[in-house]
Amino acid sequence: MTYRNGAFVVDTREGRMAQVIGSEGHCVQVRQPGGGLEWEVPFSSLRLATSAERAAARTNPESMGRPTIADCQECPALKAAWWKATVEGDPFKAGDALVAVRRHWRSHMAGGATS
Repeated sequence: MTYRNGAFVVDTREGRMAQVIGSEGHCVQVRQPGGGLEWEVPFSSLRLATSAERAAARTNPESMGRPTIADCQECPALKAAWWKATVEGDPFKAGDALVAVRRHWRSHMAGGATS
């Protein structure tokens, strides 16, 4: 049995909430919900997160050790520009837009302003 990409799971070794981003052999690659550091977990050390755990991860990012960015006005615009360039098939424009999204995200992670 495997977990689909994007599924919320719990690393039972440390009790950490994570999202599945891939798998290889007997290990599953996971990261903090919404992004962040990645790590590998043996399949046997994972369990599917409960609905309450999933809801908490979606609505309370500070509990996961990440800054709250729900009120950021710039994030949706940057993501929309990246998506538009991707759909239009312009790899250079899409690449530039993705770099802008990642730079902005890093400013959140560094404790920068959220607007």
